[in-house]
Amino acid sequence: MPRLAVLCSAAVLVAPLNAEGPFRNRDNPDLHDEAEGTYPVPYHLPKPEEITAVLERIHANLDRAMATKVVNAKTGAEITDLTTFNADAVASQGERNGFHVMTYATGVTHAGMLAAADATGDARYRDFVARHVEFLGRTIPYFRAQAEQIGAKNSSYRRLFDTNSLDDSGSMCAALIKARFAGIGPDLRPEIKHWADYIRFKEIRIADGTVARHRPQPESLWADDAYMCIPALAQMGRLTGDRAWFDEAAKQAVQIARHLFNPTVGLYMHGRHLNQPLTAEFRWGRANGWVILAQCELLDVLPQDHPLRPEILATYRRHVQALAELQSGAGLWHQLLDKPDSYLESSCTAMFVYAIAHGINRGWISPVTYGSVAQAGWLGLAQQVNAQGQIEGSCVGTTLASDHVYYYNRPTSAHHGHAYGPVLMAGAEMLRLYRNQGKLFDIKLQFRTYHFVPKKS
Repeated sequence: MPRLAVLCSAAVLVAPLNAEGPFRNRDNPDLHDEAEGTYPVPYHLPKPEEITAVLERIHANLDRAMATKVVNAKTGAEITDLTTFNADAVASQGERNGFHVMTYATGVTHAGMLAAADATGDARYRDFVARHVEFLGRTIPYFRAQAEQIGAKNSSYRRLFDTNSLDDSGSMCAALIKARFAGIGPDLRPEIKHWADYIRFKEIRIADGTVARHRPQPESLWADDAYMCIPALAQMGRLTGDRAWFDEAAKQAVQIARHLFNPTVGLYMHGRHLNQPLTAEFRWGRANGWVILAQCELLDVLPQDHPLRPEILATYRRHVQALAELQSGAGLWHQLLDKPDSYLESSCTAMFVYAIAHGINRGWISPVTYGSVAQAGWLGLAQQVNAQGQIEGSCVGTTLASDHVYYYNRPTSAHHGHAYGPVLMAGAEMLRLYRNQGKLFDIKLQFRTYHFVPKKS
């Protein structure tokens, strides 16, 4: 049952939090301070070891839940002989079939593990990625040979052998390039090139060149596709040194925003259909999260002199401003960002915490307002990670829909991979944020709240 009650004029479905409230601020030593409030989630300055403990629980859970083995699809028995053809051989999808080794959620998980390895220095996060990349390198030839017999569409690695969407390609492509830069092998350059070429040259586009899908309408634009193409394109620019990859990544960032971003409210609609010129805007949380993650990854590597960089940065800043204004009283954001009677959702919250903390660390936004927003977001998000390292309150896979009822009532599950990479990224970035205390800013507790005060230059 939910442990957090949120009062509003309508019934609220709230994702469960994993510690009992109400909480007092432990940073206030005066236990009799009548002016100190109580909070539905912890409200304090978190210690680095507290953040690290959350990341370690997630790692332990995923290290167990995300199997790297070939199994018989009919019996579940492990197959260790990869020299003999077996039509029933598949890659294990992990616990409750929620963690396949080659999905876009897994690509984000790899990015999160690499971020955690960098932020903590703990080799276990890097080892996790190495185990998965080694498994891919070892099994791709086996499943390729199998696909020649049973057909690529029937293969466990269909996303590689029969690529037909950005979901099949972009996230894993970007993750494999990051692994390559981290020195994690084996070398999967052919697979990287295959997916990158699909994104740049084969994915469907509308007349102005913006990536699109032929579902659910003949020409549909999805905000999700910002993450499913832009990071891979940007990482290819970094990998190859060819500026054309950066140009395409920046073009997609700008044009997706021009089609889907509402500068008045500062949010993205989930998507739109070109056969409907007057579009109702459904502001789904994770769609906005995908975009802001993609913007961060692009801005990290886009040349400073690129002509589209100022527009991308301005859109990012306006987006952050709107998100800060919509944060809930529990630190999390809602499934539908502008609908406070929709439930509090973990995956989008993690994406926003990461993007805001990252922007402060990179100097794109000021810590004055946004430092406290990121901190409050992390404190709420950490309560969604249970003792087993599972992340509760994360919306399952969601299509581009045309009514609020659908979005309001999407189920949540700790056994789908969408939140894991973003929470790892958020925790890693919060560790970096607090390391910048005393360098970029000081954190002062005044009037029972936190002020991130910039250091004088």
